Amino acid sequence: MDEILAQDEFALVTRKGDSAKADYGIPLAVLVELTHRCPLQCPYCSNPVELEASGKELTTEEWLRVIDELAEIGVLQIHFSGGEPTVRKDLVQLVQRAHDVGLYSNLITSAVMLSREKLQALADAGLNHVQISVQGANAAMADRVGGFKNGHAKKLEVAAWVHEMGLPLTVNAVMHRQNLPQLPEIIDLALQLRAQRLEVANVQYYGWALKNRAALMPTRDQMDTATAIVESARSQLHGIMEIDYVIPDYYAERPKQCMGGWGRQFFNISPAGKVLPCHAAESITGLEFDSVRGNKSIRWIWDNSEAFNAYRGTGWMPEPCQSCAFKEVDFGGCRCQAFALTGKAGNTDPACSKSPHHKRIFEAALESAGGSDSFIYRNFSGGTPEPEKA
Repeated sequence: MDEILAQDEFALVTRKGDSAKADYGIPLAVLVELTHRCPLQCPYCSNPVELEASGKELTTEEWLRVIDELAEIGVLQIHFSGGEPTVRKDLVQLVQRAHDVGLYSNLITSAVMLSREKLQALADAGLNHVQISVQGANAAMADRVGGFKNGHAKKLEVAAWVHEMGLPLTVNAVMHRQNLPQLPEIIDLALQLRAQRLEVANVQYYGWALKNRAALMPTRDQMDTATAIVESARSQLHGIMEIDYVIPDYYAERPKQCMGGWGRQFFNISPAGKVLPCHAAESITGLEFDSVRGNKSIRWIWDNSEAFNAYRGTGWMPEPCQSCAFKEVDFGGCRCQAFALTGKAGNTDPACSKSPHHKRIFEAALESAGGSDSFIYRNFSGGTPEPEKA
């Protein structure tokens, strides 16, 4: 999965129940990662570095049961993702089940595996929305970043089909040092594709992106320029195309409210059925995540599991978070980033200027922004270095 989710991608449905944890509600939308298989090799992929083999993926019957259970507990939207979800032969069946139980469905795809017939079958099954990732404004940039020849042209073709079939389209553009100069052209491209929404999502540095930080980290000047471009485009395109904007934590003074706070507004289900508080949660060693293959319901896992309650709320917070006026605004920031940069998930996110580790993230940004442009491509072998240019 190469998309970076905007902060308002998943909203919260408040509910009350007999569990003390029920005050956190059930998320309005849930991300289901059907597979880690993907023809693209994006160096910032949010999938874990240790990818899940296809033999461990949930079966069709298991995913159908999960979809039924999500509807039963009050989830309203399901986002089919991966890897590349269209490599699953049962995708049409899963979309059909989501439609039958009343779930709004969104397909998050690279689009390179889609035929017109497959897309039409998905639309006929009740698919409500399509999100297509782009890696650049032109084939030279996009195909290099994705590690997939002729991928960009295919994406444009599929986007045209999406429009012809009357499906809403979101374009997701993950931005970094090497493609940020193309941001104005990417905004124009999204307009040409008649997207209702554009996500300009700067890379967040964990998993594969952390491996490639030196090749991806933008400079401060690049970020200032990008922010000005987005603000101008938002003003000019108001009422025409919505633009979401996610900046990298490394240039922030305050941490983001990561996924709305740990275990508060979001969960996703991995290809093997693990229920996770966020995409990168498995990178935190020492936490055990319950699976839909076990004897616990998804509702029980959300409300009561040790992993979801490990950093839920504010009681776990150290100083300076515990006495901070913003502790119920940013909820201490990102646990996965804290773990990646400090070795302890319970530490204050180094993105925060009050963190004792803030200097570390600032120095990493400066060091990485002047690094090599060569990628380590995402794949099941643990990563393949980009071939040297002739």
